[in-house]
This record gives sequence, structure tokens and C-alpha cells, in this order.
Amino acid sequence: MNANRKLHDLGQSLWLDNITRNLLKTGGLRRYIDELSITGLTSNPTIFDHAIKNGSDYDDAIKSKLAQGKSGEKLFFELALDDLTQAADLFRPVFDRTSGVDGWVSLEVSPLLAYDTKATLAEAKDLHARANRPNLLIKIPGTKEGLPAIEEAIFSGIPINVTLLFSDEQYVAAAEAFMRGIERRIEAGLNPDIASVASLFISRWDVAVASKVPEALANQLGIAVAKRAYKAYLDLLRSPRWMRSYNAGARPQRLLWASTGTKDPKASDVLYINALAAPFTVNTMPEGTLKAFADHGGVGAPMPMDGGDCEEVLARFAAAKVDVRALADQLQSEGAKSFVNSWNDLLSMIGSKSAALKRAS
Repeated sequence: MNANRKLHDLGQSLWLDNITRNLLKTGGLRRYIDELSITGLTSNPTIFDHAIKNGSDYDDAIKSKLAQGKSGEKLFFELALDDLTQAADLFRPVFDRTSGVDGWVSLEVSPLLAYDTKATLAEAKDLHARANRPNLLIKIPGTKEGLPAIEEAIFSGIPINVTLLFSDEQYVAAAEAFMRGIERRIEAGLNPDIASVASLFISRWDVAVASKVPEALANQLGIAVAKRAYKAYLDLLRSPRWMRSYNAGARPQRLLWASTGTKDPKASDVLYINALAAPFTVNTMPEGTLKAFADHGGVGAPMPMDGGDCEEVLARFAAAKVDVRALADQLQSEGAKSFVNSWNDLLSMIGSKSAALKRAS
């Protein structure tokens, strides 16, 4: 039994942080499902940018959509929906077998809308309707402006992947937005069984402080923040407020570990996978990390439910002049800007590729 299967059997869902047309066409995703215990996937603009730019797999589809008068953002979303609906269909048996707990794929709204509540909600509704798949999550950033859109989307019955979370405080704010949407559905007599995950980014913490703390603290901050958030997650799950909603038919929002590829070349390539083993969570990992864990990963004791040594570790960072709360806000702000840059790069690349394909035809 490989390490991926052991981690799955521990109770953690393994999702792939990648989607390409080639992965679908060659049967690679099917093999990951069958052999490496993958039960879902996530996507983002950078993933699509690399996939479209570094090959010809999308060229025929782009030419076809150009002939239909599509361009720019509209053309991209059609390409993304083509891929993600195929992936959703591959994961549909998992979705059915787990009664909707697992088997999800994710599509992100335009990052340009991160601070526009009304436009974010409108695009979330549109993309979900166009996908027409029960196992597609719409990704909405957990920014201050994104929280009302998350609440409204949940109330509207749209499954949501809350992205761009960096701390336990940001996670709790997103979880409460989810719960408000669920409670409003219960009050309105609507089915409260709406799925959601809350994505906490891990490795960016360690990148942010790599040059600012002693070597002894290297690659420890992201894991400590995750442990603190895991405790907050479990505290919410067993709170009277959440239990009342479960009793009315709601399902829990699951905590998801994102950004779990190791950035430090001196550290283990499965550092975060080993450390973040926790039942009833999701770990979405890059393709290289997935393969590395299957090859030489190990599954030890699960993450402590009480946060373990997180407060001790975080106190050491505080002594090293790291303000974790302020850094969380900075990382979220920088993350939103990075998403916008990736989105602009994607649309620019689609524009240049479209022009080249027109010239060649």
C-alpha cells in the first residue's frame, strides 16, 4: 500500500492541484484516481496559463471559439469549463459514493473581482449554472469583500471553495460566512446541505519569513499556523451553533490545506504533506508533490486536535519579531495581487496565442 492510500485511509482527502487537457486526454488523471487515491482537484489561472502556453492541446478549441466570436475572458472560461466538466465527470463516482463529501473540482471566479462583492456573486452564479455539474465548487477569495459574496452564494445553493486564507482568524471569518448562509437557508425552509471547503495557504508563510528568522525556525511557521487553524476548525465543528445546523441537515465545511508544495530546496519535498495529516481535511497538492509522496512519503501520527506545540512555536516567531496577525493580512493582500497578475498574464497569453492562430489559419 503506497503512502497516498495510507493517508487517504487516515481520513484525509487528497486532491490534485492541477488540470490540463493533456492530463485528461492521456488518461493521466484517471490513473491518479485509480493508483494514487486522488479524489478531487483544484485549478487556478496560473495552472491554465502554463497548460495553454506550453503546448498545442488547446489550439483547436481556441480556433473554434474564435470562429464563434469568443475572445479574452469569455474564451478562457469556456476552455476551463470544458476541462473541469470532464474532470467532474471522472470524479462523479467518488462524489456519489461519498454522498457529496468528496469528488469535487474547483473553478475560480475572476481575481479582478476580489474586492467587488456584487460582481463576484454574479459570476459565481453564472459559472455554476454553465458547468451544470453537482460536484463543481466555485472559488471565491476570503477577503473582507469576498465574505458577503460567500454568504450569499451559499444561501443561493452554490458550493464554494473559499480561497486565499492564511490564518485561523481569516479561516473563522470565512467559516462564519458559510454558516450564516446555511442558517439563512434553514430559516427559509431550504435544503441546508450545501458543500464548502475553506482553503488555508501554507508554504507562503515560510517563504515570507525565510530571510528574517534564525535557521532553527526555517519551514516551521506554516505548519504552526496550520495547527492553530486545525484546532479552531475542530472547535467550530463541535460548537452548539454548528451542531444545531447539522441537526437540521447541513454538512460541515471542510478545512483544506493549499500551497503544500515545498519551496525550500533544502527541505523535504513532502514536508507539508507529512506534517498536515489530519482526518476530515483535504490536502490539495501539486503533481510533483503527489508523486513524491507516493514514492517516499510516510504517514505518522495525525495532527494533534488541540494544536499541539503550535503556540510554543508561534511564540518563538514572535520573539524573532514576526507579527503573525499582520503578516496574515499582508499575505492575503499580496495573494490577491498575485492572483490578479496571474489572471492578466493568462488573458495576455490567450490574446497572443489567438492572434498567432488567426495568422496561421
